[in-house]
Amino acid sequence: MANRPNVLEQLRDRLDEIFGEPTAASVWGSLSQPKAQTYWLNPLQPRPDSFAPFGKRLEGFDGAYHVDHVDRESVTRHAGASDGWLYPINPSSLLAVRVLDAREGEEILDLAAAPGGKTLGIAASMHNTGRIAAVEVVKARFHRLRANLKRCGVTNTTFYLADGRSIGRKVPGRFDRVLLDAPCSSEARIRLADPTTYAHWKPRKIRETARKQVGLLRSAFQALKPGGVLVYCTCAFAPQENELVVDALLSSGVDAEVEPIDVADVPSLPGFNTWQDKTLDPRIERAVRVLPDALWDGFFVCRLRKG
Repeated sequence: MANRPNVLEQLRDRLDEIFGEPTAASVWGSLSQPKAQTYWLNPLQPRPDSFAPFGKRLEGFDGAYHVDHVDRESVTRHAGASDGWLYPINPSSLLAVRVLDAREGEEILDLAAAPGGKTLGIAASMHNTGRIAAVEVVKARFHRLRANLKRCGVTNTTFYLADGRSIGRKVPGRFDRVLLDAPCSSEARIRLADPTTYAHWKPRKIRETARKQVGLLRSAFQALKPGGVLVYCTCAFAPQENELVVDALLSSGVDAEVEPIDVADVPSLPGFNTWQDKTLDPRIERAVRVLPDALWDGFFVCRLRKG
């Protein structure tokens, strides 16, 4: 327990380095305030005719609403959440689904799929047509993923308990679109009032995680068809897990383009084109860093198209 103040000091120093003032102060403040609760109405499961949406509409996202943090349990304990037609979710996850823009009849790879909120959103975008290959390497999370999507009425998904870094070489050039919501240091999910959320955070973990992310992104790109779309995202602030991972792919000689993302309705910054003494591919500025606030979790998202 004695090392917690040091951990928080390290984290605050990193935010200052990443964002500068006053943005770092705003990000730090968001980690100390309670979050509003967003929910999304899942069209794959029927809901009672008597149900009327409550809370405020989330602009730019069909079927999404949010309530103040004091009313959080009105969502999390709602009967619809148990029945799978009302899904508690953060808007950042809905953004990833919107950016992927899956279409009916396509074949989609969700390369690190658990717990399944984004997979559900993709299946709904496809109206349960086509096919989603949902990959998860952690056994407990894999079983939770399957149960979650079954409860929510998803029928177009095949599940694979596998390391995502192996998928690209097994099925190269197969998928129309790939979502890689990469395992990360989860810095954006830290809550200063809850020491369990930062008990395992350390700069060394960022370096270890970034190495895995580079392998996962290469695998995701290899599995993508020419002309296909790949969305890479994390809930980390660290450029080592975000821009530098994308830069590693682009600098490896692949035929890829970074596409712009519409975030007119999202608090955000463009991707960074430098970090410390390293100059990055300038196209990475088209990526998006969602800035956390009382509603949104911090998030990084980049949309790539394979040539």
